[in-house]
Amino acid sequence: MMKIIFMGTPEFAVASLDALVKAGNNIVAVITAPDKPAGRGQKINESAVKQYAVNNGLKVLQPEKLRNPEFLAELKALQADLQVVVAFRMLPEVVWSMPPKGTINLHASLLPHYRGAAPINWAVINGEKQSGVSTFFLKQEIDTGDILFTESVPISETDTAGDLHDTLMATGAALLVKTVKAIETGDYQEQPQQALAEGIELKHAPKIFKETCEISWLQSTESVYNLIRGLSPYPTAFTVLNGKVFKIFKADKQMSEPGISAGGFLTDQKTFLKFACTDGFICPTDVQLEGKKRMGIEEFLRGVRL
Repeated sequence: MMKIIFMGTPEFAVASLDALVKAGNNIVAVITAPDKPAGRGQKINESAVKQYAVNNGLKVLQPEKLRNPEFLAELKALQADLQVVVAFRMLPEVVWSMPPKGTINLHASLLPHYRGAAPINWAVINGEKQSGVSTFFLKQEIDTGDILFTESVPISETDTAGDLHDTLMATGAALLVKTVKAIETGDYQEQPQQALAEGIELKHAPKIFKETCEISWLQSTESVYNLIRGLSPYPTAFTVLNGKVFKIFKADKQMSEPGISAGGFLTDQKTFLKFACTDGFICPTDVQLEGKKRMGIEEFLRGVRL
């Protein structure tokens, strides 16, 4: 049986680790992010992957620096046949090239599209009708290695990034088990991404910054609606209302001639609030005003005068 090292940090990676464990794979160590203080009380926060590993009796390594000689020596001593990476940081070549069978990565998109840090968010923001997961061998440039397997999933009109995250988390876990089994038996064929990318315009998934999250009401209603879905539940699309940041987690769209300038809003102060775009309205249903808790639109309107 292959000896496998698993590398990952957030909840998305836990599903894959759990699937590998339940499939009977030999996980000799789990590598995850160091513990960090978080919140007002600066309580030490352990990654979701570490919590799972500890609860299941798996060896845990938490290097500050992946080029640290002591860490590299410990990694080499484990004599792993394969390394598996899911939602972890970028690896130096000295790490990903170590195992004889290589290092594979699970990525939350149908590569070569949506390489980068935020593939789930950008697929929804761009109004895609489908997404998926890909497994591939790591190489020098990020998210460019030869593809092993892919699995596509549909994106509905109302799916948020959170919904797609949960779907891909489960789909990716199953695909990873399939990939590891194929590598163990040698039953796979690699597809170079360079060949798949020839003649098409690639869509990218760069890191999302605060300016990405601010809504421009001068866009189409569909574009704003997709932005809200693609940033929900985190980091969340926002606008400014009564001089404060107003986050919109969910909204409906209304395709009708606004009759007011883009960015203006209408409300009855009881049941609805709607912002004008260039060709319709966005009607928030799940919101949070700066300094307040997250709430439904009717509860919000009862407590504020617009």
